[in-house]
Amino acid sequence: MAAAAAASATVSTAAVSAGSAAPPSSAPVTSTAQVTMRPDAIRLPGAATQAPASTADCERLDGIACFDPDQLRAAYQLPPLYAKGVTGTGVTIMIVDSFGSPTIRTDLAAFDRQFGYPAPPDFTIIAPVGKIPPFDPGNSDMSGWAGETTLDVEYAHALAPGANILLVETPVSETEGVTGFPQIVRAEEYAIAHYKVGVISQSFSATEETFASYAQLDPLRGAYKAADDAHVTVLAASGDAGATDYRSNQVNYYTSRVTSWPDSDPLVTGVGGTQLRQQGAGYTSVAWNDTYDRAWTLYGEGSTAPDPAASGGGTSEFFARPAYQDGVAAVTGGRRGVPDIAMSAACDGSVSIYSSYQPGQAGWSLTCGTSEATPEFAAIVALADQVAGHPLGQINPAIYRLESEHAPGIVDVTSGNNSVSFDQGANAKPVSVAGYPAGRGYDLVTGVGTVNAKDFVYELAASDSGRKLGPVLLTAGDIVNS
Repeated sequence: MAAAAAASATVSTAAVSAGSAAPPSSAPVTSTAQVTMRPDAIRLPGAATQAPASTADCERLDGIACFDPDQLRAAYQLPPLYAKGVTGTGVTIMIVDSFGSPTIRTDLAAFDRQFGYPAPPDFTIIAPVGKIPPFDPGNSDMSGWAGETTLDVEYAHALAPGANILLVETPVSETEGVTGFPQIVRAEEYAIAHYKVGVISQSFSATEETFASYAQLDPLRGAYKAADDAHVTVLAASGDAGATDYRSNQVNYYTSRVTSWPDSDPLVTGVGGTQLRQQGAGYTSVAWNDTYDRAWTLYGEGSTAPDPAASGGGTSEFFARPAYQDGVAAVTGGRRGVPDIAMSAACDGSVSIYSSYQPGQAGWSLTCGTSEATPEFAAIVALADQVAGHPLGQINPAIYRLESEHAPGIVDVTSGNNSVSFDQGANAKPVSVAGYPAGRGYDLVTGVGTVNAKDFVYELAASDSGRKLGPVLLTAGDIVNS
């Protein structure tokens, strides 16, 4: 996508021992393949402004909607929870980003001042696998991750203002080519072992086809197995290119349906995207798909060509359908389906963030994508952790049970799809990838749907998800296309 942050971190598939609590040595990591993980945040073009844009401003000036965090709070019916003291108190949201942002503390403070939010009770930043290199404003990799970090921290905090924030940074550098995701795994394992974490928010992904086989992917699952043992909930964004995703060159898309990992991992809750639509004093949600939105494709580009921007979703190439999805087998078939649930992610419905990491460009900008949806849902899980009095661990079984029971906290999203089109190749050949429709019950665009938090938080807290769910762990016999 032209407006997306052009950032990636090259990742090796070297083995990482699960459960390792100590930071790794600085010895080089041997790699047999490279996997590019990318942050999923999309930052809309345009100069930073001195105040956040209002919905009316965006609609009048740009032809798209935008929202501030107070509007998101209202859309998900969070104020009744805050009135009861349910703000995430005592829970730690762990956010994982390469490089981080050199100005995230002051940027979050500015964000809080604007909206009258309290500072997090505790905001800790750690780099357990090596010193973060000096920030280079001209490095698109670093600036992309800085934007991702800003979005993750500000919106996890905005919806769970009483929760602690633990930002885990890794010193990933694309030019080295051998130190990417294994560092993230080790950093997550360290944080899980040394901090009381309730929920982990990850807004990055790699197309499953990047891996030649499950054998390459399996060593990178150590942190998720450690989280499962520690009853920590793990979330991951489902991606922003609808039913397709990027090839390894990070420029071209696959021309057939693909999905991404780690959101496809059965130990992870995959978070997809919706578009919030304001209707009077209320809001409704449809599946996020801005691909054919002329206002969006024209935003800062001057082109009418379609541009993939939709909720990632589909079925896994590597993982069989886990038991908790047996009730939706008619949709997923024998494979793991993603996403599991969805939150606001649309670019025509973007959110305001404050950042100052680029010299001379301090101010407010608009961003979108499943990178937005993931920290938002992390905040919802943190509220449920507070109500339960303990981390809820693997929540997917509870999510699907609540959907099957038609629980009030699950809001079905029944319209839209994640089909995408784009021009690709030397001759800019038009390509379309037929996606999946949203519909009644579970679908491969928005999962079980979105949430009414004032009910969902209590429903999730009352679940039995706090216990380790051994059957969710896959064995070699469960692997599809290994």
